Amino acid sequence: MKKLPVITLRQLFVENEKSIGIQYHPCVAIERLVNSLPEPRWSTEYSMMYIQNTKENVANIFETFKGVAWVNCRYFFKNKPVHEGAEPVDLSALKNAPSKPGIPPCPPEYVELLETKRYSVHTARTYKSLFCEFIAHFSEKKLMEINEGDIKQYLHHVVKKGKSSSYQNQTINAIKFYYEQVMDMPQRFYDIGRPQKEKRLPSVLSEVDISKLIHATSNLKHKAILVTIYSCGLRLSEVLNVKIADVMSDKNILMVRQGKGKKDRSTVLSDRTIALLRKYYLEYRPKEYLFEGQHGGRYSARSVQNILKAAMRQANLRKYASVHTLRHSFATHLLENETDLRCIQALLGHSSSKTTEIYTHVSTKHLRKVKSPLDNLNIEI
Repeated sequence: MKKLPVITLRQLFVENEKSIGIQYHPCVAIERLVNSLPEPRWSTEYSMMYIQNTKENVANIFETFKGVAWVNCRYFFKNKPVHEGAEPVDLSALKNAPSKPGIPPCPPEYVELLETKRYSVHTARTYKSLFCEFIAHFSEKKLMEINEGDIKQYLHHVVKKGKSSSYQNQTINAIKFYYEQVMDMPQRFYDIGRPQKEKRLPSVLSEVDISKLIHATSNLKHKAILVTIYSCGLRLSEVLNVKIADVMSDKNILMVRQGKGKKDRSTVLSDRTIALLRKYYLEYRPKEYLFEGQHGGRYSARSVQNILKAAMRQANLRKYASVHTLRHSFATHLLENETDLRCIQALLGHSSSKTTEIYTHVSTKHLRKVKSPLDNLNIEI
């Protein structure tokens, strides 16, 4: 069977007009068909042919190339819903929040689309804040007048302020979301460079530190939360979403529902954790979620963070630690106890083994076995 040539459709914005970009390898037959389309033009900026973006022209393209070439639309039809497995979110509070002094209001359609696409409240709040700062920087320009050079200049301004690569990436995402998603202009700003991701090793606590931390936590509920996070290797959002039905004590398994990437997984549940959770359950009697607030419902993230801070103080541990540090410590301690890396990957829910391999750089057990060459020298110090 003869393999058909491929043409790729792109969404372009040429001379303030939405256009359909058409990419293809040089071919006389394809070029003739492209030139037969309504008012085809060449874009020097994008180095491709384009026609006006209308429903009629889209249909015309499919009809023209039917049986002659395969039409690749993966870059053209981009308005698929994101976070399809996520629950609907309510961003009313974010929509109605007053603007900060000196910062112009965010376009209402920006937050509305974040809500439609089911972005988390945390991500939506971050995007809105960063985009409002971007608008404020160009207060004398309309949003549609801001070009790629202006955006690059703004990102340079962000870098000069000493912001982290993570902050820079979030800024790029917030800007791209407006132009590419809200305004449906996915091709205009593709050439914005991404800062290189900082390669930092995760912070971990030693097994001795973890023991001190747990021992210093006298409140039964607080202790149960910290122990569950550490012993199961959970993210903060995951421990908040654990329901009573997810605790499978007969199988020593905890089910993690809709973790990062909206994936379900199971993780280890130790006998000691089960014993502690039974004791906690009999005293607090949660109804749906394993850990609930005073009036029921999901426990708050801020409360868990405060629990850890208080426990660190009480244990007199003078080092940095976040809730995620407990998850990092879980993985590192498993590795130091010679647990297979693939098994750790499954327990953590990592899509790539490369993500899990970072713990091989964190573990110091192998370093303790290495003898420094200084010890072999016949010298006195």
